Order: sequence, then C-alpha cells, then structure tokens
Amino acid sequence: MHDIRSPASAVTPSVPVSSTSAVTAAVRELFAAAYPGEPFDRVATAFEEFDKLFTGRMPGYHGVDTVYHDRQHSLDMTLAMARLLAGYERSVESRMRFGAERAVMALVTSLFHDAGYIREFGDRQHRNGAEFTLYHVTRSARFLARFLPTIGMENWVPVSTRIVHFTGYEIKLDQIQLADNRDRKVGHLLGTADLIAQMADRCYLEKCRDRLYPEFVLGGIAAAPGSDGALQVRYSSGLDLLRQTPEFVRETRVQRLEGEFEHAYRYVEPLFGGKNPYLDAIDRNLVFLHRVLRTERWVMLRRKPPLFTSGDGQLGQLLALMLTHLKALCV
Repeated sequence: MHDIRSPASAVTPSVPVSSTSAVTAAVRELFAAAYPGEPFDRVATAFEEFDKLFTGRMPGYHGVDTVYHDRQHSLDMTLAMARLLAGYERSVESRMRFGAERAVMALVTSLFHDAGYIREFGDRQHRNGAEFTLYHVTRSARFLARFLPTIGMENWVPVSTRIVHFTGYEIKLDQIQLADNRDRKVGHLLGTADLIAQMADRCYLEKCRDRLYPEFVLGGIAAAPGSDGALQVRYSSGLDLLRQTPEFVRETRVQRLEGEFEHAYRYVEPLFGGKNPYLDAIDRNLVFLHRVLRTERWVMLRRKPPLFTSGDGQLGQLLALMLTHLKALCV
C-alpha cells in the first residue's frame, strides 16, 4: 500500500530540521533575500545559544527532556517562521513591512518560544519539563527577557515577551497589548508557524499518540481533579487523543489559523509558487488518520521518529513518570 506520508511529501525534504546548522543556513538565506545587506549575526548567535540550551550545555539548565516539544520542533517552527516572514515582506506595501530589526526579534522569539519547558538546575520540584505545560509560555517569556539584552536587543523585550504568547493559551489573544500593529502581525505569524510546523510533520500522528499524550498527562491536561474533586478525563490514552485530533485540527484551522491569525499561513505561498506545502501536508495527515480511525488498523501508525532531547532514555523516563502520575490520580 502506498504510504501517503512518504518522505517525498515532507514539507522540507531539502532541510533536515533536526540539524541546528542546516536550519541556521536556511534561515540565513531567507533573511539575506528579504533584507539584503542587513547583519545576521544576532540571529546566528541565538541559534548557537539555542543549541546549547536544548542540548544541556548552557550553564544552569538541564537541556530539553520533553519528547514532543523537543529541539526539532523548535527548529522546524523557526524555519516556518522565517518563510512566513520572507513571504510577508514580499506581499505587503512598504509601510507595512517589518524591517530587519523586527524580523531578528521575531526569529529569536521563535527559537526560544518553548524554552519554558526546560528545567533549571536546583529545581527539585519538577521531574520533567512537561510539568510546566500549562504555564510554559510565561516561562519562555521570562527566558527571553533575560536573553535578548545579551545580544543587544533589550529594547525589544516588551514586544517579544508579549508576542510569544501567540504560541500558547495562557493569555487571551485580544488581551495582548501591543502599540504597533506590525508587532501583532508578527504574533500572528509566530502562532501560525508553531501550529503548521507541528501539524505538517509527517510523523505528527505517531508523535501525538506516543509523545504528546505523556506530556499532557504530566502537564495536567489529559486528566486532572475538577472543582468538585472528581477526576476529569480529557484524554484517556494516546489513542483517545488521536481520535480527537481531527476535531482539534478543524477547530484550530477555523478559530486560530483562519480566525485569530487572519490566514497568515498564506505568506509561505510566494516562496512555493502559490502553493502551501504546510496545509497540503496537514491535509495528507488528516486523510491518513481518518483511514486509520475508520479501519482501526493502528499498526498503520508505525513510524518511530528519532528523539532530539538532551539525553538518552528520556522517552522511557517520561513514560515511567506518566504511569506514576496516573496511579496517583486514581488513588
């Protein structure tokens, strides 16, 4: 049977999105085309520091141990963001363009949008970064507030720490206060890049079942005590999460991508001859998922993508923590 999620259908077959150096080179090329002659050094430094942070080489941090929100996800999302930025600058009038300085801020914010999942040394309360799920964006904003001044961008801290919330659900988007409408548009692109990069991943379905569900358990999303003390179950298993994924994608597309983010995904299309490889890949994933759900042939979801965390054995550790957490909830 032909696998409609074959490597040929990947969004970025020519850019290995697990490689920091490869994504840096691709983003550099897009940046140079959009902003000829403008320096890329601060973005390059941000990539270097990102790699240190996520691989556990930045002093004071453990490195990434979340198996869904891993290093590859942030790189994939940042490449999508660079493409959206480049396409946007081609598509709008000069008065609406972002300019190089704002684009640098946007790319740095993209790189560190999930820094809030990473545990700090001395934290004896949390066992895995997934436990920060419900407030990880706020933690990412705090990291950005500390990092941006180190590359001479302290003036952008108020904007970056606000627009990063377009990637989450901790603050209602209409409550994010921004003085310049261009910054709000950057937020739309940022939130769009985060969603389309992960949903277009050709291993998205397996990652939801095998990696996102355990993160949701530890993060208190899959199940948690309600206001009356009774256990409220949103996702009973990884398969249950998959069963609810078509509706999640539909709602996300209508409410966020097309509604709140105002069809910002269209800005990749000038780079791909009017086509949108991200939406096409998302549609292919949904077609395949519907086939799996209709036949209940779960064996069709057989991909085992590599992990890009800071250490070995972290999926097994997460699963063990998940089981312990579930047992505690059921007591």
